[in-house]
Amino acid sequence: MSSHKVLYGFHAVGVRLKIAPQSIVEIHFEVTRRDARMRQFIDKARDSGMRMIESDGERLAKLAGGHGHQGVVALVTPIPQNHSLDDLLDTVEGPPLLLVLDGVTDPHNLGACLRVADGAGAHAVIAPKDHAAGINATVAKVASGAAETMPYFMVTNLARTLGELKERNIWIVGTSGDAPRTVYQSDLKGPTALVLGAEGPGMRQLTRKNCDELVSIPMRGAVESLNVSVASGVCLYEALRQRT
Repeated sequence: MSSHKVLYGFHAVGVRLKIAPQSIVEIHFEVTRRDARMRQFIDKARDSGMRMIESDGERLAKLAGGHGHQGVVALVTPIPQNHSLDDLLDTVEGPPLLLVLDGVTDPHNLGACLRVADGAGAHAVIAPKDHAAGINATVAKVASGAAETMPYFMVTNLARTLGELKERNIWIVGTSGDAPRTVYQSDLKGPTALVLGAEGPGMRQLTRKNCDELVSIPMRGAVESLNVSVASGVCLYEALRQRT
């Protein structure tokens, strides 16, 4: 079992069932839950030939590492990422839209960022290998399936990667509360990488220096900043608005 990953929740397991059913080893479900949503899920899984195992809530919580499993836990093998960031960018039609996360270590924040990136039509999310969250069961649950569909690249040297994106004529737009221009004043219609730092410390200085432009999100109330996933949504959907 050590080589298997855990996915839990209807969205996360349902998307894996849709896009890569061959990677699912087995699905555990709460036998006492008999509502319509569970019945429909079980019927779909069984129609796909899945191995279904009846379990109780305690067993599911142990597998999922908590009680947010919604009665569904799957053991899966990893889906190999068979392309690099360069390969992906070579296949993008139209101007690329990328989300770069610098120092986001909370899996809930990462999951929410992946979800909003998928919703806004971003092509990939990029983060450093150090001081960043990786994909785990919590990320997949919060992402509601986007962890399976949104390419997530963890790079060894983020500053170097930003330099390589510049060589592709991708405009690097960082977010900072002290930037003089707002995101709504920036031209995001061309090839763009939006860079957001962790809530609180923000981007690291080296990352900031590698940005072509810094923008802010207008704050009209008492709070000084937004959660990184909310800020990602504001910026990505402004880019989508400008492009449509």
